Amino acid sequence: MQHPPPSSIPVGVLGATGTVGQRFITLLAAHPWFVIKALGASPRSAGKKYREAVNWKQAQPVPNVVRDIVVVECRPGAFEGCKIVFSGLDADVAGEMEEAFRAANLAVFSNAKNFRRDPHVPLIVPLVNPSHLSIIPQQQSLFTPPLKQGFIVTNANCSTTGYIIPLAALEKSFGPIEAVMVTTMQAISGAGYPGVPSLDILDNVIPYIGGEEEKIEWETLKILGGVSTDEKGLLAFDMHARHPLRVSASCNRVAVIDGHTECVSVRFSNRPPPSPQQVREALAAYTPDALALGCPSAPRHTIVVHEEPDRPQPRLDRYYQDGAGVNVGRVRQCPVLDIKFVVLANNVSIGAATSSIINAEFAVLKGVVQC
Repeated sequence: MQHPPPSSIPVGVLGATGTVGQRFITLLAAHPWFVIKALGASPRSAGKKYREAVNWKQAQPVPNVVRDIVVVECRPGAFEGCKIVFSGLDADVAGEMEEAFRAANLAVFSNAKNFRRDPHVPLIVPLVNPSHLSIIPQQQSLFTPPLKQGFIVTNANCSTTGYIIPLAALEKSFGPIEAVMVTTMQAISGAGYPGVPSLDILDNVIPYIGGEEEKIEWETLKILGGVSTDEKGLLAFDMHARHPLRVSASCNRVAVIDGHTECVSVRFSNRPPPSPQQVREALAAYTPDALALGCPSAPRHTIVVHEEPDRPQPRLDRYYQDGAGVNVGRVRQCPVLDIKFVVLANNVSIGAATSSIINAEFAVLKGVVQC
């Protein structure tokens, strides 16, 4: 059932002075539904006007709608009246704070990693698996008394998000994928601010990002898998178990500001595999539920397929559709697996804040968030 689009929903942002929080604010300031009512940050920022508290690092000025909002501490009582809270908190503090907001019956859409492995928390890439919101009532039922409105939804790691969108499109058209190899070239903005020291990254490639490879390999299974009923009658994420999927990831940090580039090779379970042309057509035609439902932040073109041999490129393609979709190019046969291609995703947009916002839009339209 689809609920009619609302006119005004009060929201708050946790970690509002950080780089992810700033991106949330940039996107929410012009949103057709969501209205920023509260900005939370550390105690040293609390009590200051936002423009005085923030070290602004976005390309456009601080939006007028938030300049004079007084920053508060990240406590549920300071967010009274908000229906939704977007979390850009660092992982070292996100866990307890997000739990507190959920317990206070607020809907939390988090960019942090803390609850991604929780068996009752959906890990959602909004252009792939928003149907996993179906586990929310079970998450709420775990509390005494059961929560009526509070819950946590997480979005995926930025590098997982970029390549899993074309994987979902391929599984939709050609059936299960049984093996994936992915090598990432990840932008420095993915490390946050101030990020990687200049003497480490200039004239260099760093072939290690702590924990990143394990995140990709595990998150892929939870996102592409389904939600089924276990032996106890509870909903559970099946981790793609009906069609086992092997994922091998190698992650590198490169001297690019925004935009993760990923080289992907896949093997399909069904034989014979699709041709490169069939893959191009399936990617270009992919329409996710978020777009069909009318989520205003969903990109009109989920996957842009490039025919040029030297595209996509971060500098040329990362800001198309404000970074809300992904770009794919160099689709060709793989002599080891079946098909290989290159993906570019804007890690600070669809790889972070944009995903959380589309997740919230979908939840509103499906009545998961009661407005």
